[in-house]
Amino acid sequence: MPEPLIWANLLHLSYNMWLDTPGDSPVSYSPDLRCDDELWAELTQRMADAGFTMIVIDLGDGIQYASHPEIAIKGAWSLGRLDEELGRLRGLGLEPIPKLNFSACHDAWLGEYSKMVSTKLYYEVCADLIDEVAQLFDRPRYFHIGMDEEAASYQRNMELAIMRQHDLWWRDLLRFADAVDRNGCRPWIWSDHAWRHPEPYYEKMPKSIVQSNWYYSAPFDSDESGRPREVEGDDRYLTYLDLDDHGYDQIPTGSNWTVPENFGRTVEFCTERLDPSRLLGFLQTPWHPTLPEFRDHQLEAIDVAAKAIKSVS
Repeated sequence: MPEPLIWANLLHLSYNMWLDTPGDSPVSYSPDLRCDDELWAELTQRMADAGFTMIVIDLGDGIQYASHPEIAIKGAWSLGRLDEELGRLRGLGLEPIPKLNFSACHDAWLGEYSKMVSTKLYYEVCADLIDEVAQLFDRPRYFHIGMDEEAASYQRNMELAIMRQHDLWWRDLLRFADAVDRNGCRPWIWSDHAWRHPEPYYEKMPKSIVQSNWYYSAPFDSDESGRPREVEGDDRYLTYLDLDDHGYDQIPTGSNWTVPENFGRTVEFCTERLDPSRLLGFLQTPWHPTLPEFRDHQLEAIDVAAKAIKSVS
């Protein structure tokens, strides 16, 4: 019998994933943890009630790591607090999955080490964190390592822009994936590198790495043959089909970032078009801090996904 579909939601413990300096923008760097305890508890309970089976936790600098305590920001959770919360989540029926984004575009959480990409010390720190987090999460089935949007165009507003290219990007990706694999977990990444470099992507990407393409708009147009036709300005959903054609396991990713109906349409499109043996499940991504001012958006993300879960169950 095939495994049940995964129904996952991404919540941010840390939100230091974008800009590398403080400022007025919500995505600016903050030396303080941006995660409200009461909202976190409300959202996770709502997820469990809605039929979610997994929570992907963006850890970043929101944990007081034993291996590198210098990374933690003010308000970061202690290891005891994390362990207690992981137990509570499992009790709700939510499988906790860690996420540490090692993209040079989204690693402000690494602090000074984000300025040392692809150096000996950088590799040692990243390996230490992967080992520690895998142990803290009790060798989870999956371990999300990000690796998205590592291109100059995404770093226009950063003080220091770093971009690995060509074989260096691949060497570092495989280094992180191997570190995850050694800990008994399966590496999981965002798939947008395939948009910019499709030929090497499908030639070099190991089948062992779980793929999450993402597409947040409304249209999923198709022609008479059933093959989607390109939507002017945004045809990224076609990558779901390309990944399927090349035999990759996928967890397609939707969001209410642009329109609330995206997640339901993502589920409908992918359940109809993808090989069910390689469709592991779906991931919802609100992409806002876990703070009270974003409560309505976070709840909307859960509620629209709940309708999609019921439509498939």
